[in-house]
Amino acid sequence: MYQVLSKDTISLEILPYLSVAKRGFTCKADITEVINGILYKLKTGIQWHMLPVKALFSDVVLSYKTLFYHFRKWCKNGEWKYMWTNLLKKYRSKLDMSSVDLDGSHTRATKGGESVGYQGRKKSKTTNALYLTDRQGLPLAMSVPVSGEHNDLYRIKRSTDEIFGTLEEAGISVDGLFLNADAGFDSEDFRNQCLSHGVFPNVCFNKRNGGYDRNELLIDELYRKRYTIERTNAWMDSFRSVLVRHDTTLTSWEAWNYIVFVVLLLRKC
Repeated sequence: MYQVLSKDTISLEILPYLSVAKRGFTCKADITEVINGILYKLKTGIQWHMLPVKALFSDVVLSYKTLFYHFRKWCKNGEWKYMWTNLLKKYRSKLDMSSVDLDGSHTRATKGGESVGYQGRKKSKTTNALYLTDRQGLPLAMSVPVSGEHNDLYRIKRSTDEIFGTLEEAGISVDGLFLNADAGFDSEDFRNQCLSHGVFPNVCFNKRNGGYDRNELLIDELYRKRYTIERTNAWMDSFRSVLVRHDTTLTSWEAWNYIVFVVLLLRKC
């Protein structure tokens, strides 16, 4: 059976950050195999009831409903993000923070749900979130997703506070950080929010805001490296559960994203 991560990696790097019952009701199967089943769902995008549970478990075979129960329990408790923040802190020395890249991404939402709205460019209902990556393209943080009818600058203060707050929780200083962003972020509010956190916004000028004869910071050589976040988007799209959103609850959707972050980081490290 295909494994996204080995059992040893799951046991050492993921399991310590997830709550497991120590008395009373306990899982009859190996909990690492439960996590492997969730990772299998993440990678393939298969529906829960179609999971090949007989192939995923070596001893006691659990129902797909039990896997979904564990996944949702950890979602509701915010444990996937907690796990990500701790792993980011643990491996922060492996990151390249010479500069970072920010970009927004609209994901099609086939079943509707929380934070879903119609987006004209994709001609479908979508969910929009901002993603931050390091110079290598490793994901660092994401904003709270919003419905697709909103652009990347919607509630930008909340988004930047969430993203930079995640880095600070992981012990990563943002003071003096250079941030690349495309012309969609060329606004006074966004620049001021970055500067309030000590971050220098290297934002491509938007012609609608007065062309290129301006005093704001724009280092072309640094901005050209922004292609790495587009490569990151391709990496994330290989995980079918985040390529298209089928979850109606926002906590599940955020959890899938954080699990992808974890997988990409652990594969790198």
